[in-house]
Amino acid sequence: MSTPEIPVQHINGDPLNDDQRRYLEGFFAGLAAHGVRFGDVEPAPAPGKTVSRDDLIFEERVKHELHPLDAYDQITENAVSNKAPDKEEIFRFKWNGLFFLTPNKEAFMARLRIPGGLLKTFQLRELADIAKALTSGYIQITTRANLQMRLIQPKDCPEFLRRVQSVGLHTRGSGADNIRNLTANPTAGIDPHELIDVLPLCQELGQIIINDRSFYDMPRKFNIAYDGGGLIGTVEDTNDIGAKAVKVGDEVLFRIALGGATGHKAFARDIGVWVKPSELNSVVVALVRVYIANGNRGDRKKARLKHLLETWSLDKYLAEAEKILGKKLPRSPLDPAAIQYPGQKLPHSHVGVYAQRQAGLNYIGVAMPVGQITAKQMLRVAEIADLYGSGEIRLTVWQNFIIPNVPDAYVGTVEKALRKIGFDTRQSMLRGGLIACTGSSYCKFAQANTKAHAIALADYLEKKVALDQPVNIHLTGCPNSCAQHYMGDIGLLGTKVKGEDGYHVFIGGGFGANQAVGRQIFTGLTVEGLKTTLESMLKSYLRHREPNEPFQKFTARHDLNTLQAFFTNDE
Repeated sequence: MSTPEIPVQHINGDPLNDDQRRYLEGFFAGLAAHGVRFGDVEPAPAPGKTVSRDDLIFEERVKHELHPLDAYDQITENAVSNKAPDKEEIFRFKWNGLFFLTPNKEAFMARLRIPGGLLKTFQLRELADIAKALTSGYIQITTRANLQMRLIQPKDCPEFLRRVQSVGLHTRGSGADNIRNLTANPTAGIDPHELIDVLPLCQELGQIIINDRSFYDMPRKFNIAYDGGGLIGTVEDTNDIGAKAVKVGDEVLFRIALGGATGHKAFARDIGVWVKPSELNSVVVALVRVYIANGNRGDRKKARLKHLLETWSLDKYLAEAEKILGKKLPRSPLDPAAIQYPGQKLPHSHVGVYAQRQAGLNYIGVAMPVGQITAKQMLRVAEIADLYGSGEIRLTVWQNFIIPNVPDAYVGTVEKALRKIGFDTRQSMLRGGLIACTGSSYCKFAQANTKAHAIALADYLEKKVALDQPVNIHLTGCPNSCAQHYMGDIGLLGTKVKGEDGYHVFIGGGFGANQAVGRQIFTGLTVEGLKTTLESMLKSYLRHREPNEPFQKFTARHDLNTLQAFFTNDE
């Protein structure tokens, strides 16, 4: 009997091996003996459109050829000879949270994933030890309530990743085309002002993401924030998806907004639905899947969710998500008065001592301009949190941290201990709102040394101007706007001025109840010129404002010509 032609030639995309072929030949020979034929059956259609390698842009080709999560073997191979990654590896290794710093440094930066920004003290201690042994010795808190560690040699990458994972943390998907660190109120569960504790929801979503590989092939980076209404917000309206808790009668529901990307001058827009807390994560997952399927994969400059929403209506996007959910969500127009931002009634609510909803306990926010902490300081913070708190700290999107669950009797002791290691808990109307990206020390895109300049500006301005209202100053080194210069009261965008570091100046940005995109008022100031210009701006504001008027509202009342006249003619 002749060997029958088998209709299957590949399994999971790979050609049949000899054992598979012999098995299938026998299987189909048996079917043929019983009169079953496959000659009239058309071959199954391809699972999707076949894309030529030459049709893909670099990033999509690299992902198509080898899923970046499968590049760990190359990380370990490079470690043997301390080899720097090649161009494709530089991109792929970001899926394991490793960012090669060339041309600034021939080493890696690693970014962690810490859903909701909650860290236990045993994790702090191990991270401090890792920083001393394998990195530059200091750690940075990011504007996504996350941590970054720098100057890791290729030879040390496997050990770095192993040690991070050994304390229940990970780096997976913390960069490139992934869902970045999920943010929640750092006071979740302890804040007397909050409507709902969103930390469990945030951590549940983190587990959903890390266990589903489909979330590791986004068209571009993606940000998600949950806000339960506490004093320290999450700036959810600057995210691709922002969920904000709202009280409706006796019920707490969520409003969802889409398309925030303040580096592109876009705030998230409400999609017009109510979502129950029990359904929030399934709705968010559906919204993410719509973006995965429809985001632009041919032009990196037009690949964010914001860009998709420039061609799609919100109704169309919602309808696609509802197809995935298999049901309609209840519609209701947004009542802006229903959304509360209690933290914006206080100056820099992430700094200072605040009573918790648990009687007799407090959380203490540390003033930490530009978010840098040494390994030695981190070990001492862990000790303080163990001795006088509950063995944890919470990171904030303002590049600082809080220590929760401090009894009334120990508040003064904790404040004194923090001051002793270089951290203050007293309000500063300037330093409390000072945000700076990584800057040119370690980022190849940055045009200015933002962190050093931020500290120098604060030192200078605090000697020259006495503020009684908080002023947020955001320094970002390039148009990627990691420090969100468009949403600061004063936003500074790095540039080069005659070959030296300089800045463009923006004013009037805000978020939440004060949502606004900053307007550019000055162009190309040197660092020294910037100091005197900001001094003049702040003094002029104090002179010309209405009683107790915030800086943003003052700038909003005037056009740019008037403000320039104020700021350049101040005595």
